[in-house]
Amino acid sequence: MPATTAERNTPRRDATHVDLPVAGNVRLLAGTIAMVNASGFAEPGATATARRGVGVVEVTADNVGGAAGAISVRVRRGCFALDNSAAADLVTRGDIGAIVHIVDNQTVARTDGTGTRSPAGVLRDVNERGVWVQF
Repeated sequence: MPATTAERNTPRRDATHVDLPVAGNVRLLAGTIAMVNASGFAEPGATATARRGVGVVEVTADNVGGAAGAISVRVRRGCFALDNSAAADLVTRGDIGAIVHIVDNQTVARTDGTGTRSPAGVLRDVNERGVWVQF
């Protein structure tokens, strides 16, 4: 499409929420990490590859026994306090600004676990409340 030579009314979103079709046979719990698979379906956070963190589930979505896309889930984007991994994968304040990786539906780690974990988002802070990740 060529460049416009006239004004246009460009649609916009605030991008604070996204409604995603849910993968088959999964349950996403409110307040937990949602990730999207290569087909664009939402899945609960887990150690897995070829996925990306997209935010935190707003309302539990139960698609156990259902086909992919049978229901949708509302996912909130923003910055959230999540649980920290342990030992060598413990996230520290020295990691602020780096990408952190999904361990499970509430935990993130410093590394990709030797290629076994997908990215969650950008680390913004670490304090007594948790590991603050921006999705």
